[in-house]
Amino acid sequence: MTFFKIYFLALGVILIMMTILWLISLKIKNVSIIDLFWGLGFVATSLVYYLNTDDYGIRKTVLMILVTIWGLRLTAYLAWRNYGKGEDFRYQKFRKDYGENRYWWISFFQTFLLQGILMWLISAPLLGAQFHTRSNSLGLFDIIGIILWIIGFIFEAGGDLQLALFKADPANKGKVLDKGLWRYTRHPNYFGDATVWCGYGFICLAAGSYLPALGSVLMIILIIKVSGVALLEKTLKTNKPEYQDYINKTSSFVPWFPKKE
Repeated sequence: MTFFKIYFLALGVILIMMTILWLISLKIKNVSIIDLFWGLGFVATSLVYYLNTDDYGIRKTVLMILVTIWGLRLTAYLAWRNYGKGEDFRYQKFRKDYGENRYWWISFFQTFLLQGILMWLISAPLLGAQFHTRSNSLGLFDIIGIILWIIGFIFEAGGDLQLALFKADPANKGKVLDKGLWRYTRHPNYFGDATVWCGYGFICLAAGSYLPALGSVLMIILIIKVSGVALLEKTLKTNKPEYQDYINKTSSFVPWFPKKE
């Protein structure tokens, strides 16, 4: 199969999965289930690429393992975090603004189809790394990519764990976490996620695939400018007055030592 045939096959699989998820969301009246599928969706997409590209060399296998660990960890964490909490406030607001009579179908295009298309575009380096591989050995860019993935995974998973433990203590209600990884960046989990995808981009480049690596760039832009850092910062500034002090002394994204007070 050609690159584009495999790429569009993955699109078809994504659209089928998103449609099924949408139908489930209508049944349970909870659009938040889309968040649980974000990591798992990349695992499924990468598996489509893995099974439909030639050979099963070390680069393909390593990449499939990395994506699976990252995706399953993210899905498991979000499932645990959101269990029993009902629909996220963002989707509740959309439901209220559009009305129940309209939101049931608007949610398909606004949320499920949009995230499906983004997932497909972002997944390009996962296909590029597997389709264009011609050598059954790892090169310098592969090693750089793996190191970036490890750093990113530590920050993402570690940041999520530290935040979960912080929130679990009732004494911390309303307070700002500024210890551990959160001492060096206001968003260790988002920085970690971006670094993981930077790692995938380097592995894609190592295979001699260049344009598909832009999928990693798209992911990083979304994390920093759209759905991640920018959106969360706006919310925290409104809800937590202490957050401004945290902003003044802590790096916004890339980890660095805090400013002295």
